[in-house]
Parts: sequence; C-alpha cells; structure tokens
Amino acid sequence: MVAQAAPPAGTAGQGTHEAASAAHGAAAAHGAAEEGHGKKSHFPPFDATTFASQLLWLVLSFGLLYLLMSRVALPRIGRILEERHDRIADDLEEAAKHKAESEAAQASYEKALAEARAKANAIAGETRNRLAADSEANRKSLEAGLAAKLATAEQSIASTKTEALTHVRGIAVDATHAIVSTLIGSSPAQSDVEKAVDVALVKKDAA
Repeated sequence: MVAQAAPPAGTAGQGTHEAASAAHGAAAAHGAAEEGHGKKSHFPPFDATTFASQLLWLVLSFGLLYLLMSRVALPRIGRILEERHDRIADDLEEAAKHKAESEAAQASYEKALAEARAKANAIAGETRNRLAADSEANRKSLEAGLAAKLATAEQSIASTKTEALTHVRGIAVDATHAIVSTLIGSSPAQSDVEKAVDVALVKKDAA
C-alpha cells in the first residue's frame, strides 16, 4: 500500500524541474512586461503613438495664444504706445511753447533794459548839461558880483586916496611953511609954499 501511494523517484524529479522552469519563465515575462512599461512612460513627448495628439494640442495652443495676443494684448500695448507717443508729443509741444515764451520774454526784457539804459543816459546827459549851465551861470554871476564889488572897492580906495592926498597936501604945506619959517626966520608966502609942495608931490607920483 505504501509503495503504491508514493510516486516513482524518476517521475518526481522530472515534475520538480518542470515546475521550476515554469516559475522562471513567469518571472522573466513579468520582468519584461515591467521593463517595457517603464520604457513607454520614461518621456511621453518621444512616444510615437502620441505625436498626432501632441501636434493637435500644439496647433490649438498656438492658435489660442495668437488669438489672445492679437485681440487683447497687442491692441492694449498699441493703445499704451499711442498714448505715450501723444503724451510725449504734447510735452514736446508745450516745452517748445514755453521756450518760445521764454525767448520772447527775454527779448522783451533786453529791449526794456536797453530802453532804460538809453533813457538813463539821456537823463544823465540832460542833468549834466543843466548842472554845467547852472554852474556856468553861477560862475558868471559870481564873477560879475566880484567885479562890481572890486570896482566899488577901487572907487572907494581912489576916493580915500584922493581925500588922503588932500590932507597930506595940507599937512605938507603946513609943515613946509613951519620948517621954512624956522630956517629963514621969516614967514614965506603961502602961495610959494603950496606951489613947492605941489611940485614935490607931482615928482613923487611920476616916480
């Protein structure tokens, strides 16, 4: 009974070898499947089976981006650039206007300054001429006054001299009369004494 239940020795070894070969084949197949699955998901854009869908999404994305840029972004950028250009043009125009106004104001200031200088020079010339005329008039008036005073003084001196000479003649006549009377012991004639004094005075004036 025991001999019948146990399989023969050769048969058992062969079964074990077949089972091991089957397990090894299953493991190799599983490894190959895993390796193939890993290679497929390593970098999807390089998968040839998805090229068509990738190209389709690329075209759709590019079209949407172009539509968005042409309808939204580019018009807005254009408006911004146009507004900036208009603002710069307005600023340049206003700057040119202010420059023209500044140049006009400077020219007006220079003209007014030149007119003021000319007027000041004219006023200074008129004042100088008036002062010179007044000074000349005052000088002439002073000279005339001094000449009049000098003439009056000369007349007064002449009058005083004449009067003094008259007194001197009388004194000289009296002195001569007294001296001659003392010297000769007698009184000379009054006419002779006066004549002698007059002759002496004439000689003195001539000298």
